[in-house]
Amino acid sequence: MDIIKLYEDHNIDYKTEGHKHCRPGWVNVECPLCTGNPGYHLGFPLKGGPFVCWRCGSHSQFEVIQKLLNLTAKETYGILKQYKGRVLTIADQKEDKKAPFLLPSKATALNTKHRNYLKRRGFDSDVIENHWGVLGTGPTSILYDKEENKIINFKQRLVIPIYWNGRIVSFQARDITDRSSVKYIACPKYREIIHHKHILYVNPINWEIMKGGRGVVVEGVTDVWKLGDFSIATFGIKYKMEQVRILAKHLKEIVIIYDFENQAQQQADVLIKQLEFRGVQVAKEKIENDPGSLSYDDAKHLMKQIMTKIY
Repeated sequence: MDIIKLYEDHNIDYKTEGHKHCRPGWVNVECPLCTGNPGYHLGFPLKGGPFVCWRCGSHSQFEVIQKLLNLTAKETYGILKQYKGRVLTIADQKEDKKAPFLLPSKATALNTKHRNYLKRRGFDSDVIENHWGVLGTGPTSILYDKEENKIINFKQRLVIPIYWNGRIVSFQARDITDRSSVKYIACPKYREIIHHKHILYVNPINWEIMKGGRGVVVEGVTDVWKLGDFSIATFGIKYKMEQVRILAKHLKEIVIIYDFENQAQQQADVLIKQLEFRGVQVAKEKIENDPGSLSYDDAKHLMKQIMTKIY
């Protein structure tokens, strides 16, 4: 959809850069579908797809344009056709009603508690917020899980968006108090656009850099935050075959760095065999601590060694 022409024709203020929620290849406006502090929270990918709001999640082109321009359904269809947008079919509308994607309530910019937690873990909170798009929750934050018929408590957590093909499709939420019995809570399955265990955690801005060359496979999101470009997480050691197929499809060489404990190393060995069976050249690196606990300098040095080493 020619979204910039649509915005300019209808005098809608937009941003393509210069705002913390603007990312390369996206056009952002104020979201007409949620409330809160004003800001350019609603993004549209120039490559096409649904709209994504940092506060209230993913929305169809039809839904956003109708609300943004205050149109009837018939007028909205006309606008979408005029600007070559995606007109919803009956099947699309049924799918939209089945599983709306939402972030936990009151997920906003990182506050002092989130930043202090990240600092204790050795992370730069500005990088985590601006590059990886991480948000935070305060003392009250919930999300209803229809399948389990329960309200999930997301208080005092980092909310970590999971991107695939340039859009948010799921999230994880990490406890910052270290008092919760559950460190990570995943997005309820019925709300995920794509189940997070069917994809991988990669660089949200330039995720295609992993294609065709060498990549470093790790366990979790914090490992990727520390190792940066060319690192890819399987969301734990209990990976799925969908993830194995994606890795084998896009990478020629893979180096696996799972945690030092025996169970993680055994899983790494099994993953090596499954990838080698699919024609991938695979090696394993052992480090004493998990990658997420390294300093940025040590992580940079490790990645330089891995990306230049002959296995």
